[in-house]
Amino acid sequence: MAIRTKPAHRGGARRAWTGALAAAALVSTALTGPAVASSAASDASAASAASVASVASAASGGHHATQRQLDAAVRDGVPGALARVTDHDGVWNGAAGVADRTTGRERLPRDRYRVASLTKTFVATVLLQLEAEGRLGLDDTVESWLPGVVRGNGHDGRIVTVRQLLNHTSGIFNYNSDLEFRRKVAGDGFPTHRYDTWQPEQLTALAMSHPPYFAPGAGFHYSNTNYILAGMIVERVTGRPYGTEIERRILSPLELRATSAPGTDVRMPRPSGRAYSKLLSQDPAAEIHDVTELNPTLAGASGSMISDSADLQRFYRALLRGELLPAEQLGAMMDTVDLGAGVPAGYGYGLGLLRQELPCGVEIWGHSGDTRGSLSAVAMTRDGSHSIAFNFNADWTGDTGKVVEAEFCG
Repeated sequence: MAIRTKPAHRGGARRAWTGALAAAALVSTALTGPAVASSAASDASAASAASVASVASAASGGHHATQRQLDAAVRDGVPGALARVTDHDGVWNGAAGVADRTTGRERLPRDRYRVASLTKTFVATVLLQLEAEGRLGLDDTVESWLPGVVRGNGHDGRIVTVRQLLNHTSGIFNYNSDLEFRRKVAGDGFPTHRYDTWQPEQLTALAMSHPPYFAPGAGFHYSNTNYILAGMIVERVTGRPYGTEIERRILSPLELRATSAPGTDVRMPRPSGRAYSKLLSQDPAAEIHDVTELNPTLAGASGSMISDSADLQRFYRALLRGELLPAEQLGAMMDTVDLGAGVPAGYGYGLGLLRQELPCGVEIWGHSGDTRGSLSAVAMTRDGSHSIAFNFNADWTGDTGKVVEAEFCG
């Protein structure tokens, strides 16, 4: 998800945690990659097993309101919706629609999908681990780690801090908002440019060609450029790419085997479905395109990762319970800033982590992501005892906020 305080477009205000994470979803651009084909027989067998598991799981606890919202998303045009809930009754898997419009294959509980801006929480966690090790400081300037990179059109890395990158108060322009870039990676240029490799320096240079939104620290504006720079800092500090550090520090210790930072690999690991988009068209009758296959470097450290619902829940639960960060660093991550005018009350953004108080009074933490052909979100209570992770395989319709409210508020 990508959060911003200017008005959302493409119906975004409907689509994420009842307002704020919607805007976040709109500008995150980890486009979806291709499913690896599996045989019809194996898919049918897996779907059958998933159906049995879901029935057994549903019997242990009622999530009828959540299932109704998944069904509603499909009625609204989402090809397929998938959700996994954990609470005191155990695990519940819900699904509606299909993973593949051509074959009719159902969505499976262990389907993998591109998680877009949920990547930001992983990157922020690595940087906070490095701070705990004394290898950098949150109040270090960007210039001290990336000399000369944040310069031009009013941008000045000498007065932007690492903390301001992570909580989106840097004012740095969001490279995804460059109109020509957006046309290439999300609009009518997508078929031609879907395999292009984008270097972090290219994406940062795009941002530098525009003026900043405000002086560092003077406001909040969700910008994917912040996390492109954060990934570059990880590599400068450690000598290894951000994806390697995420693997070493988070994925391997937590045994998150369905999660990866794919680099330039356009493929999706098995099992996975397809991803669908109307390529920014506002026409309700516009053609639906299969956008599964693409090069994830267009999002890099701001949103390129792949995971499944179980892994995502395990990661956020471990994070909130202090398994990945010392208390000081976790406290810094959960120290939220206001999202500004135009965002409903009850939201705050920390360091790669969003907080919301739902209308029923439940406080949830997590993040969301919006990519070409995919909408994803994770939300959980502070103690991690109740959580939901879910995905829609479309980017033009579906109300993710209603799914979250249905699960936590009924």
